[in-house]
Amino acid sequence: MRVLHVITGLGIGGAEQQLRLLLRHLPVRSSVVTLTNPGPVADALRADGVPVTHLGMRGNRDLAALPRLVRHIRRGRYDIVHTHLYRACVYGRIAARLAGVRHIVATEHSLGAAQIEGRPLSAGARALYLGTERLGSATVAVSDTVARRLADWGVRPHRISVVPNGVDAARLAHDQEARRAARRRLGIPAGAYVVGGVGRLVPGKRFDALVGALAELPADVRLLLVGEGPERRRLERLAAAEGVDGRVVWAGAVTRELPALLSAMDLFVSPSADEAFGLAVVEALAAGLPVRYAACPALDDLPPHEAPGARRIGGTVADVAAAVRAARAAHAEHPRHRPAPPAVHRYDVARSARQLTTLYRTLYREASDR
Repeated sequence: MRVLHVITGLGIGGAEQQLRLLLRHLPVRSSVVTLTNPGPVADALRADGVPVTHLGMRGNRDLAALPRLVRHIRRGRYDIVHTHLYRACVYGRIAARLAGVRHIVATEHSLGAAQIEGRPLSAGARALYLGTERLGSATVAVSDTVARRLADWGVRPHRISVVPNGVDAARLAHDQEARRAARRRLGIPAGAYVVGGVGRLVPGKRFDALVGALAELPADVRLLLVGEGPERRRLERLAAAEGVDGRVVWAGAVTRELPALLSAMDLFVSPSADEAFGLAVVEALAAGLPVRYAACPALDDLPPHEAPGARRIGGTVADVAAAVRAARAAHAEHPRHRPAPPAVHRYDVARSARQLTTLYRTLYREASDR
C-alpha cells in the first residue's frame, strides 16, 4: 500500500512531529508533501528514509499550487492520500479527487472549541472545511472531544474515526543522568525547583501566565520553556518587566532533546485553555512528571484514575502560582518521579499506528468490494 501524506508545513509543531512518529510505526510505504516551510521535521523525516517534497506554496490563495499537487499525486500512483492541518486538508482533498485517488483520509489535529490551529474560527473557514470534507473518505479525530466538535460542525458521525495522538513512552522515561546533564548545560542550579512548559510560543498557549506566576514564587523556582514562536519577544519583555528574566530558561525549538529537558523538570504546567488533544501533557506524564493543566481532552476523555499525577487547574496567574506552590510543597516531602500512568500506555504510538492501519485497510477493502 502506497500512502502520500500532505501537510501544511514541517516546522516544529505537535502535528508535524506526530506525523513523523506515526510514520516510524506504519507498515506501509509513505511519502510526504509539505505545502510550505520544509523545516526541521522535513530534515528529520528524510533522515528516517521518508521521501519529502516541498510544493513551494506561497500562501493560502496560491491556487497555482493545486495543479502541481495533482500532478505529483498522479505520478506517485498512490493508494491513499492522507492530509494533515487545515490548508493541506482543503487543497489535498481537492487535488486527490482530481488525481483520481479513491481513498482520501484527513486528520483533524487542531480543532479547538473556538479556534483552529490557533486562529479564531470563522463562518467562511468552517464552510470551506465542510465543503472539502465531503470529498474525502474519512476524517480522523485525535480525541473523542475533537470527534464531538466535528459532529457539531456538521461532519457526519459515520465518517469520523478516532485515532488518538501517540507517544513513545520508553523514549520519554525519566533519566536521572540526562537530568543532571541538561541542567548543567542550561545553567540551572542542581537544587532549583523547575516548572516546565512545552509548545509553540503563541497567544493561545498562555505562557504569559507561567511567566507572571514566576514573579509570585520563591527565588529558587525556575521556568523552563521549550518551544519557539511569535510570542517569544513579548514573553521576554514580560519576564524583564516582572523582574524574573534571569529565572526563565529558553530552550528553543527542540526535537531530540525533549526527553532530557522533561527529565530536567520537577513539574509540568499547561495553562492553555483550548486544546484538541494535549500531547505535551501526555508526554510529561510519560516522563514521570506531576502535571497541572487547564485543558487536555486526552485526559478529560478518560477516568481520573488513569492519570493520578495530573490535576486540572484554572489558567490565571493566581491559579498557576497556587498550583506550583502546592506541588512544590509536595515535592519537598516526596522528591521523586512517578512511573508512567495507564493513560500514557493507552496513548502508545504503536497502538495509534495499528488503529490507523486498520482504517486504511478497511477503506481499501470496501472500495475493492464495490
